[in-house]
Amino acid sequence: MTPALIRASVVTERLAWVRQMVSRTKALPLVSLDAFLEDSRNVGAAESYLRRGIEALLDIGRHILAKGFAVAVSEYKEIGSQLVEQGVLCREDGLLMRRIAGYRNRMVHFYNEVSSKELYLMSTKHIADIEHLCDTMAKWLNEHPEKMDQSI
Repeated sequence: MTPALIRASVVTERLAWVRQMVSRTKALPLVSLDAFLEDSRNVGAAESYLRRGIEALLDIGRHILAKGFAVAVSEYKEIGSQLVEQGVLCREDGLLMRRIAGYRNRMVHFYNEVSSKELYLMSTKHIADIEHLCDTMAKWLNEHPEKMDQSI
């Protein structure tokens, strides 16, 4: 693999998607667990918004690695450590990315073990982690225009 330019159109679209999924998660009735559970559709919506947002976040990381550094990852959990190795994320954020990737894998492969309360807690206590990583990668991309392909 040879490094190439990171496609601005790809990362811009994915960054917007992550932010939209975060916004939709925050728009759910999250004032209390009881309010969240009052309508069972909130649980399904939270799961969908969180999973889709996390997958887009991981896709951004994978795209940065593949295009900008010619680094291929075979598992979502590797993305964070590789982004640290390339200087995109700090060590702490790389570990956070790994935990979020692990949570995504749990949501997809062990969906029957993810409780409604857990989705509520993820939506209230950990949604900021997703926002933080999104903002951190966006900042890195803005600080490295030489790595970006701005063409359509």
